[in-house]
Amino acid sequence: MFDLTGRYALVTGAGHGIGAAIALALAEHGADVVVHHGHSAERAAGVVARIAGLGQRATAVQADVTDTAQVDRLVAAATEHLGGLDILVCNAGHLVGRVPIGEMSDEHFAQVTDVNLTATFRTIRAALPALRTSGSGRIITMASLAAHNGGGPGAVAYAAAKAGIIGLTKGLAKELAPDGITVNALAPGFIDGTDFHATFSTAARREATAAALPVGRGGTPAEVAAAAVYLASTEAAFVTGTTLDIDGGAAPR
Repeated sequence: MFDLTGRYALVTGAGHGIGAAIALALAEHGADVVVHHGHSAERAAGVVARIAGLGQRATAVQADVTDTAQVDRLVAAATEHLGGLDILVCNAGHLVGRVPIGEMSDEHFAQVTDVNLTATFRTIRAALPALRTSGSGRIITMASLAAHNGGGPGAVAYAAAKAGIIGLTKGLAKELAPDGITVNALAPGFIDGTDFHATFSTAARREATAAALPVGRGGTPAEVAAAAVYLASTEAAFVTGTTLDIDGGAAPR
């Protein structure tokens, strides 16, 4: 099951964390992968080396996903290197910073929206011609538990952007279904061992968050990656417009 042999994938934000785990998991199941990074060239090179060790083709491409010209260049480079594109994982995103709404500037709100929601839109738009040519394209977007529960302190802009990604995903699923393209979102909750939580949460807060989850622990990047492999596979051909929560039972239902 989940055989991705002969499939070509681009994963944004794949230099580390969840993105790196997704890139590696896709390669483990037979896909060739372009590893996008913004500011983590050394770690992206390490991911490429690990993919090569699995016997799959890979290369790293740097681009700023908030710049349309750079996103277009990224997708063109990926398509040229791979010879096509079947799987697009829009993982790149950022909290940017925790800012209460009363102190939030227009610039901060716009920056958070741009790097999360608008960057996802830009990347999908650029990749559409290649995904249509594929005939069985897969788009996987990255939402968040924050889209369901509003996020942690000072994360209103991030929660709004991630909720927007869910709406974008549902709308595109309808629009692109006639092209044989499925569009689904992943919504991770507390995933331990990532730069995100190490940067924006204290060790005590991380420990308390994990302990409070119904399953009693945080998730792992590999567990998010396993869901991405499923959504990228032939087995998920009838799944589109959905958001798969990977949160240990944290999301309100």
